[in-house]
Amino acid sequence: MEQSYWHLGVEDFFTGLERERRAFLLRSRRRALPKFAAVFDQGEPSRSCYYLEKGLVRIYGVSSQGKEPIFFMRRAGELFGLAEVLESPLRRAGAQTLTPSVLHEMDRSALEDFLDENPRAARKVICILGRRLRYLSDQVEGLMAGDVGARLAKLLLCLCAESFSGPAARQGPVAVPLKLTQGQMAAMVGSCQQTVCQFLKKFQEEGLIRVELKRITLLDPASLISRAEC
Repeated sequence: MEQSYWHLGVEDFFTGLERERRAFLLRSRRRALPKFAAVFDQGEPSRSCYYLEKGLVRIYGVSSQGKEPIFFMRRAGELFGLAEVLESPLRRAGAQTLTPSVLHEMDRSALEDFLDENPRAARKVICILGRRLRYLSDQVEGLMAGDVGARLAKLLLCLCAESFSGPAARQGPVAVPLKLTQGQMAAMVGSCQQTVCQFLKKFQEEGLIRVELKRITLLDPASLISRAEC
């Protein structure tokens, strides 16, 4: 992807860290959860972090008005619950499975020992937290600019990040690997479903995407990147 989108790259946390993977799984507890199960709730003590072996998890907040903005989607191979677990404050967000999922839970003391004994994994955790901070910074910048179209374009690019392995991928087409409702996309870009629907239609008319049976395909990723950077 373009240099400005370095922070959207997605890969399994343990790629190239097979010894560290074995050590993490040995110290963690495997959990199989059904669709729409709570992993943790906003406001509860942050006692653990998680490695997602299979499935899809949303990280979301709950506002005083009862709205549930979605901050991240965590896919197989990702670690989550990291930001707060080392200092154990209350959770600032909740986590819920969106598909049947398998995850590995590691408590705070075990995580501290794991990072002390595995410096390569510790460095990768620091990089991941930096990427996620950059992503949130982009989201805040987009909210301040008030451009829902740019935020939606960034979201579509983010969801396809793992497909952008080389320049050829930017020529398209690239299928969005997740099926999200317009309501879920609206929650992720800080808008409403009607506005997201209008922009999806506009992107189709401009030849940027194709929507078929809730499946979105990026037809012109390079132009969508330009739209996201407007």
